[in-house]
Amino acid sequence: MSVPENTAASLAPQEIPDKLYFRIGEVARLAGIKPYVLRFWETEFPSLGPKKSGTGHRLYRRKEVEMVLEIKRLLYEKRFTIEGARKFLETRGKSEPARTAKAMKPSKKVQAELFAAPSPLADSFLKDIRKELREIVEMLK
Repeated sequence: MSVPENTAASLAPQEIPDKLYFRIGEVARLAGIKPYVLRFWETEFPSLGPKKSGTGHRLYRRKEVEMVLEIKRLLYEKRFTIEGARKFLETRGKSEPARTAKAMKPSKKVQAELFAAPSPLADSFLKDIRKELREIVEMLK
């Protein structure tokens, strides 16, 4: 399955302006997604929680904009499920800073943690992937 042409352009790395706060429309434009997608991602990714202004507008900090770009990369480029992307981001934890759009390749440490044997986290991760693949196979039959 290939990425549509109009989406392929939106996968290109984005330069994040040097600002303290970004409104939801600005973040949506930077990431090349719709604002409702950002609101949905807020419900699925606990670490993505923008502050709200006195008028109720969502205000994203730079680290949250970087997180949005990372989530988009995992979901659209790497084809992770939402659950898989959430687990990947949780395993990365706070020991490794969020990546900018320019450098978004998992470090060798993260890869080793995910796929080293025997690891309960890796086993759980692989079981989830197997289960999802079986469900896809069943849908295709």
